[in-house]
Amino acid sequence: MTTTTERVTPVGPAPPAPPERRTRGVPARVLIMCWLLVLMTVVLVAVCLITRNLLRQEAFSDATAALEQEALEYHEVARTGVDQTTRQPFPTVNALLENHVRMQYPDDDEVIFGWIEGGGYLHQARTGPIPLNRHQDITDTIIASPASAGVVSTPAGDMQWIKVVTTAPDGGRGAYVVGYLIDRDLAEIDATIRTLALVSLLGLVFAGGAAWVVAGQILAPVRLVRQAAAEITERDLTSRIQVAGNDDIAALSEQFNAMLDRLEQAFATQREFLDDASHELRTPITIVRGHLELMDPAGGDPAERAEVVRLCTDELDRMSRIVDDLLLLAKAERPDFVRPEPVELAELTSDVDAKVRALGDRDWRLDGIGVGIVHVDPQRVTQAVVQLAHNAVQHTEPGDRIMVGSARTGGLVSFWVTDTGPGVTPAEIEVIFDRFTRAGGGRGHRGGAGLGLAIVRAIAEAHHGTVKVLSTPGSGATFGIELPGGAR
Repeated sequence: MTTTTERVTPVGPAPPAPPERRTRGVPARVLIMCWLLVLMTVVLVAVCLITRNLLRQEAFSDATAALEQEALEYHEVARTGVDQTTRQPFPTVNALLENHVRMQYPDDDEVIFGWIEGGGYLHQARTGPIPLNRHQDITDTIIASPASAGVVSTPAGDMQWIKVVTTAPDGGRGAYVVGYLIDRDLAEIDATIRTLALVSLLGLVFAGGAAWVVAGQILAPVRLVRQAAAEITERDLTSRIQVAGNDDIAALSEQFNAMLDRLEQAFATQREFLDDASHELRTPITIVRGHLELMDPAGGDPAERAEVVRLCTDELDRMSRIVDDLLLLAKAERPDFVRPEPVELAELTSDVDAKVRALGDRDWRLDGIGVGIVHVDPQRVTQAVVQLAHNAVQHTEPGDRIMVGSARTGGLVSFWVTDTGPGVTPAEIEVIFDRFTRAGGGRGHRGGAGLGLAIVRAIAEAHHGTVKVLSTPGSGATFGIELPGGAR
């Protein structure tokens, strides 16, 4: 997809910069189809490999089971030593092996032979699947092996074998051997896997075509949303995408409209903030300029010049505080604005209480002290509580009571400042933490720019906490912050 970014440049002699366009990458439709084919290829390859391994394991297991069954049958006959046809005992090992080898009907892939010590080999009359009577080297290898089972190479492929050695009471020895040639079973398995791979390949081709068609149908509404978004960008932020249905595209349209609402509100807030900031900064600049223009640089009363310098310095200090507060609020958007660490709540509260007592001549009281280890940024928390205490000092008279306290309840830790000032109305509570707002509805004043409570809220929200206000007009107010992570 292609994203178009429109830049707004100031009016001036320079022409507006052309809109930047991102290089068109791989279309989403192609990506969807490719990812689906890659996923299906991985799955089908895994299925083929797993199926092949399972079938081979089953073939080897069946061969081993067949050999063990043949060996068990011979072992049972040798143990009883009785011919089941005549019900007479076998006189020698030779007679036992001749009878048992002659009576067996092996599978197409099985071979059976006997060996008599000093008497040679006993073979069946059939020749398949391999005439071992012509390959004495193979039979000699099996008989000479000290193991009772193993695998030997033959012209017809690898052969699994199992051997049962019999010793007669008269000292005669012999061996009964059963072999299984498994290569034909493995060849059938490979043929099955090749067929499965061919069917999988045809399935991939069909799935690729289906993915191309379905992805086009799915992405068609997305293209409509993109086109509508481009038109909105070119016009203004007041237009919205029409929402129809209740599917994912409708949800995307709703979220896009909500984003436009937030952007429009953010731009409005930014304009208001710039207006307020320019107003607050313009006032001290105007005052300083006015006094400097009225001051006589060549003479005049020294006391008057000192007063002008004092007034200008005061206004410059106030402007510096406004700039510092604005910079602090800007830093509040950074992830490292607060650095929580384990601190003792009682010690932190005592430190805050000692610092706020220097803010003014008030009847300072410690309302409560929480105990335990809490996980907060002690410097930012101190800054917030001191700011609340400073706000209380501004709205009280010398000798009035101001109480500071803290508490820990479950997973929350709270700090608060209670004063006996005029309080705030419910309407003021709604906006009192906004920038450049102060109680009484004013926009800044000589005592402050209305940024203190905004800083308090920024510190609380950086801790993922909230600010609280409890007040009855005419009966004082309680301002506080409530932060998570209190119990550590």
